[in-house]
Amino acid sequence: MAIEIVDKYVNGLIDRSTLDEPVWNIEKIRAGKKATWDYIDGCMIMSLLELYKVTKNEKFLKFSDEYIGHRVEEDGTIRGYDKDELNLDHINEGKNLFTLYDLTGKEKYAKATKNIYAQILEMPRTKEGNFWHKKIYPNQVWLDGLYMAQPFYMEYEKRFNDKKNYSDIYNQFFNVEKFLKDEETGLYYHAFDSEKQMFWADPETGLSKNFWLRALGWFSMALLDTLTLADEGTPEYEHLAKMYKDLIDAMLQYQSPEGMWYQVPNFPGREKNYLETSGSSIMAYCLMKGARLGYLPKEYSAYGVKAFQGICDKYLTEVDGNMSLDGICLVAGLGPADKLRRDGTYEYYMSEPIVKDDAKGTAPFLLAYAEICRLEK
Repeated sequence: MAIEIVDKYVNGLIDRSTLDEPVWNIEKIRAGKKATWDYIDGCMIMSLLELYKVTKNEKFLKFSDEYIGHRVEEDGTIRGYDKDELNLDHINEGKNLFTLYDLTGKEKYAKATKNIYAQILEMPRTKEGNFWHKKIYPNQVWLDGLYMAQPFYMEYEKRFNDKKNYSDIYNQFFNVEKFLKDEETGLYYHAFDSEKQMFWADPETGLSKNFWLRALGWFSMALLDTLTLADEGTPEYEHLAKMYKDLIDAMLQYQSPEGMWYQVPNFPGREKNYLETSGSSIMAYCLMKGARLGYLPKEYSAYGVKAFQGICDKYLTEVDGNMSLDGICLVAGLGPADKLRRDGTYEYYMSEPIVKDDAKGTAPFLLAYAEICRLEK
C-alpha cells in the first residue's frame, strides 16, 4: 500500500487551499463562488480530523480548526449557514463542531451545535415521520439525507438532550428500510416521495427508478456512524446493526473484480456505466471501520482494503507534480420540477459530470485511508 503517495495527495490538497477557496469544492469553483457552510467541505474537514486522530499530524488539526473557526463566531453564530433553508445537507458540517470542541475546548463550537440543532427541531416531515430532504423537496426522503442529519442528531441528543429523541432517530431509519429497500437485491432506492406525485417517482410505490452508488454509500455511513454513537443492547440498536450488516452483504454481491463498484451498481458492464470513486471509497471505509469495530466479521476488512487499492490503481495519478483523484461523480439528484432531466433514469446517472478531486470523493477516500493507517499500525 503506497502510504507515501496518499500522504503527498492530502498534503497537496491542503497546501493549495485557502479558507475561502478550497481546491476540493468543485461545484463552488465552477460557479465562481467562495466557500460558505457546505456539506462538501464538511466531509473534507471530517476526513482531516479523522486523519489527525490516527496520525497526530498537527497540520490536519490546525487547518480544520482554522477552516471551521473562520466561519463560527464566539457566540456560536455560523457565517454562511441559513437555518431557514431547512436543508439537511447543511447539518453535515456541524458534525465537526463536536470533534473540534473535544480537541480544542473552544466553547464557540459547542454553542454552534445548538444553532444547527434548532434546524433539526424545525424540519418539516413526511406523514411517516421522516425529515424532508430539503424545504425545496417537499415530502421527499433521500438516502443522502440520513447521512447528513442523523449522526449529528444522535450525537447532540447523547451530549446535550439526555437521549430524549433516540426513538425518532431509529424510526426514521426503520421507515427507510420499510419504504426504500428492494427485497430482491437488498439495495435501497435513491429516494422516496411520500405523496407519490413527483415526476421521477413510481405512482404506486413513490420510489425513484434506480440504485445510485453514492446514495447507497451515504446510507451505509449513516448507519455506521449512528451505530457508533448509539447505546448497545437495545432492540433498536440490534435492528440498526442488522440493517447495516444486511446492506453491506448486499453491496458485496456487486463488488467488481477491480475492487470498486459501478455508478449504478446493479448494472456492471452496461454501456456508459463506470467504476465510481466516491461510492467505492465510502464502501471501503464502511467495510474496514465496520470490521474494526465489530459490526462486521473481521474478514470483511479485506474487501475494504481491496476497494481502496482498486481506487488507487485506477484513479490516483500524478499530474504536473500534483497528485489527483479521478472518477468522481460531481453530483446527482432528483428534480425539482424545473429540472426534468434529473429523472432518476439510468441515462440520467450516466449524464452527470465526472471530475477530479471533489471532496465528495476525496473525503471518503481519505476516511478509508485513515482505516488503512490503522491497519498498518
